[in-house]
Amino acid sequence: MLFGAHCSTAGGFHLAVQRSEQIGGEICQIFVKNNMQWFGKAPAEPQLGLFGDELRKSKLLKVFGHTGYLINLAAGASSNRDISLRSLIQEIEIATLLNLPFLVLHPGAHLGTGDQAGIDQIVAGLNEVFTATKASQVRIALENTAGQGSCLGHRIEHLAEVFDRVDQPRRLAVCLDTAHFFAAGYDI
Repeated sequence: MLFGAHCSTAGGFHLAVQRSEQIGGEICQIFVKNNMQWFGKAPAEPQLGLFGDELRKSKLLKVFGHTGYLINLAAGASSNRDISLRSLIQEIEIATLLNLPFLVLHPGAHLGTGDQAGIDQIVAGLNEVFTATKASQVRIALENTAGQGSCLGHRIEHLAEVFDRVDQPRRLAVCLDTAHFFAAGYDI
């Protein structure tokens, strides 16, 4: 088991590595852009260099990314869904530049259309995003949720169905959040 924390990238991605090391982390998670905005700027070459240098000097085994909270792949056809897809594509592009292995993603909320319709949208969205980022090695780690509102992913079956149906399952992983499990009713 590895221990770590989500660390701030304020001041530069390399500082998240330092912050993780300061707390004795073996692993670190970061946002690749502002988590409450649709789009951000890709890091410039000097930032990438500082991050890579700091990571090589550190004892961290991995740095994972986490997508922004606005992204909703379960939404029906709408401008929100369109911008969610574009935002996720950009985040994968930034994670690729940072050489991150994973981006953790909340599956999304069906917004009243029902679980099956939302899962259908998630699968279609991931297929579209993976096609648009086919040169990237970044994998999406679907995170289980607490089950609030119409959010999907609070049942293992939701994540399993997405995994089973997506065209490129090798681009997927699962991120298990124990607090979310407990809130969703799993006795852990």
